[in-house]
Amino acid sequence: MERFSSSVNFDRRLWRQDIRVSIAHVRMLARQGIIAKAEAKQLVRGLEQVGRELEQGSLELDPALEDIHTNVEQRLTEIVGPLGGKLHTGRSRNDQVATDLLLWMREEILQLRGGLLELRAVLVERAEREIDVILPGYTHLQRAQPVRLAHHWLAHYQALSRDDERLGDARRRMRSCPLGAGALAGSTLPLDRESTAAELGFEAPTQNSLDSVSARDAALELLAALSILMIHLSRISEELVLWSSSEFGFVEIDDAYASGSSLMPQKKNPDAPELVRGKAGRVVGSLVSLLVTLKGLPLSYHRDMQEDKEPLFDAVETTAGCLAILAATIRTLRVNAPVMAAAASDPMLLATDVAEHLVQRGLPFREAHQVVGRVVAHALETGVPLSELSRDTLQGFDPRLDFEPASFFSVERSLEARTITGGPARAEVERALEDARAVLEATRGQLEAAE
Repeated sequence: MERFSSSVNFDRRLWRQDIRVSIAHVRMLARQGIIAKAEAKQLVRGLEQVGRELEQGSLELDPALEDIHTNVEQRLTEIVGPLGGKLHTGRSRNDQVATDLLLWMREEILQLRGGLLELRAVLVERAEREIDVILPGYTHLQRAQPVRLAHHWLAHYQALSRDDERLGDARRRMRSCPLGAGALAGSTLPLDRESTAAELGFEAPTQNSLDSVSARDAALELLAALSILMIHLSRISEELVLWSSSEFGFVEIDDAYASGSSLMPQKKNPDAPELVRGKAGRVVGSLVSLLVTLKGLPLSYHRDMQEDKEPLFDAVETTAGCLAILAATIRTLRVNAPVMAAAASDPMLLATDVAEHLVQRGLPFREAHQVVGRVVAHALETGVPLSELSRDTLQGFDPRLDFEPASFFSVERSLEARTITGGPARAEVERALEDARAVLEATRGQLEAAE
């Protein structure tokens, strides 16, 4: 049963938060006259020593003591003697664990947002460098319309920016401190919960003792945000896998983030993006695991809730690793611009432009769509590209097709005509880049202030 119930092998990573929470609690007890100030100083010194021993790796944790919290208290008692028994005055492991976990998540979110900032910055750097590289945009994995590669990179930047907002929102909801809620019903001692909350960096104490020790929605919200983030990373990775294949040939992944085949010497496998794509399922699984653990639990604390930490810890570590490796993979990527341009050069990709030309001449879009459909069918039947059809041929389908095909079916003309907000025209992409740089700089400042 000791082996089955012990959590110290994974909750040991909470030791920094546990020491910090215990020191804040001890100081509050002294301020409130619950313990003597001299006792508080001795306890704080002892806790700081335990922290140094854990930092140095010289303290061997005992699995029989169940968790990191009991290990810390036991070692403190060895250092300061029976006085160590006063550490737990006015608190339970329930509110202690809840506070430790919230602090850990708040700190980890800052690190995750830092990794996300790095990846977003890499995408912006590539967009700046490749603003004039053209490739096909796809729907249903079929070539659809030409876009700038910069526009494509910035699409991923936008998705990741929403992920950053989600992480920031989740952290803002971790603003209330559970410490002092006790096992479930607070304490008869005159605890000053406001002061411990402030010392630990929270805005205020939680407002209901039952909810304080029951709540794990902060962990669920973080896991949900990480799951969405990992889905975005997986979609980027899927494109890198496709683009690096010989069928596309759009990019080449640097050797540092690829591998050769164990059998076929000519192959180069996109290991880094494939692994990121695979690990997305692992993070989503962590979210589902905790959802299922919590769904049947009444108030307040239950031992089932020990199962919150392993999926949470694993998801945070996995996501952080994926952010770092994907940033490095994209930074070192080699883009084959001529192959991309060739793929985007098919005049068929500008068929929508023809329909919109007719709309500008007063034709309802559905009718314009039918007209262009007939033009496309004719081009396919005759084997003549749209750009090589004569003006007379085009006007045979509709007299409003009054443009010169050779100049109209230009990728550059098509892109520069798409000047609406969020479009791929060069000026609009440059505006988006300017906005992105400003957002990244502001985010960097926010993270530095929060640190």
